[in-house]
Amino acid sequence: MKIKKTSLFLIIFFISFSGFTQGKFRIINTKKESVTVPFTLVNNLIVISVDVNGKELSFLVDTGIVKTILFNLKFSDSLQLNHVEKIQLRGLGDGDPINALKSKGNLLQIGGLINNSHSVFLIMDSMFDLSTKMGMDVHGIIGGDLLKDFIIKINYSTKKLTFYSADTYIYKNCKKCETFPLEFYNQKPFIDVHIENYLGEVHKAKLLIDSGGGDALWLFESTHPKIIISNKYFKDYLGRGLNGDIYGKRSMVGKFRLGTFELNNILVSYPDSISIVTAIQNNKDRNGTFGAEMLKRFHVILDYPNNKITLKKNIKFYKAPFLYNKSGVEIIHGSKMLVKEVRSKLSNNSIENSKNSNITEIFYAYNLAYKPSYEISNIREESPAKFAGLLVGDIILEINGNPAYEKEMQEIISILSGKENKKIKLLVNRGGKHLKYEFYLKNML
Repeated sequence: MKIKKTSLFLIIFFISFSGFTQGKFRIINTKKESVTVPFTLVNNLIVISVDVNGKELSFLVDTGIVKTILFNLKFSDSLQLNHVEKIQLRGLGDGDPINALKSKGNLLQIGGLINNSHSVFLIMDSMFDLSTKMGMDVHGIIGGDLLKDFIIKINYSTKKLTFYSADTYIYKNCKKCETFPLEFYNQKPFIDVHIENYLGEVHKAKLLIDSGGGDALWLFESTHPKIIISNKYFKDYLGRGLNGDIYGKRSMVGKFRLGTFELNNILVSYPDSISIVTAIQNNKDRNGTFGAEMLKRFHVILDYPNNKITLKKNIKFYKAPFLYNKSGVEIIHGSKMLVKEVRSKLSNNSIENSKNSNITEIFYAYNLAYKPSYEISNIREESPAKFAGLLVGDIILEINGNPAYEKEMQEIISILSGKENKKIKLLVNRGGKHLKYEFYLKNML
């Protein structure tokens, strides 16, 4: 089957199969009661390796979804999918529903876990691509269909997920742990927390636990009279949902309380009303999202079978400040660029000048190598980068005098989220011209 306007090579079998059912993940070795899976932590998000019908791919683990979604498949990711039908999907964002393919009966393996008959949804829209934003290939998202049958420990410090059999798991005595009930709606976990707004008013908020959302908190203004934005806020690009870009406002709230856990001066995003219409329609009791920036501050035991979550302070992250981009520049991974690297340095001392003294002549040998590039994808209005004259589409070549390609995306984001008045110097490529810009980071809150 040829799919036009994509670089995906897809083998599809149209085989009728009556009584087709969705399988469950299970531990392959029946003698084991747990399986540990390492993960990569990128921008607060958990990425694991998943084998789909014999093809190794990378997936974001997202408690905010139920089904398994595939996207960003290239020719090199040629993949067999079984029992395919066309459908439409709707999620966050202000666009129309998107076309997708549903595939049943697929074999998925995650370390020592296996599912012999798993359904996946393939999004063909090339605009939905996490790889450019995360700096690594991410081929899909996996959620509740994986998590629902296990008790799962999430350790953000060691970067490990441990899946325990729900039938045999025994909770250990933990004096510093607190356990909270989860309420499930459409198979997604919700938790009740208390928020203190900028007026000092405390209110309860029902939040979706969303490990696939990089921010700390999202609050929906229209869902509670005490969800009020402070006068100190700035408008920003919040991300991309299934149905388009999401914009909104960023501000701070005074306190976040969950049991005896309390955090102060929390960075909060308030998505615009158009982007969250579907989320509110699907669950009118929902007030927002408890995101990964908050989750990583805890050691987590996520227990879907028993409708509860257990938390313990993660000393490494618990008191870390809530940072945000003070430059106004959003970056993504652009196309690979060819750069010249020094391979070796050779010296020659045999040359003599007119005064019979030796001259050391140094020769450099170079390699040409393809390196990642960073492209400006969005610039916040009234930001330092905007006033400096940077444009969407500029390729960042150097940051503060150092080659950008030598840095991970997270390192660049950290630089752009530094202290107020920190000087940032950028060398960019704009249409083949190399241009220099300088600006100072500005605290917006």
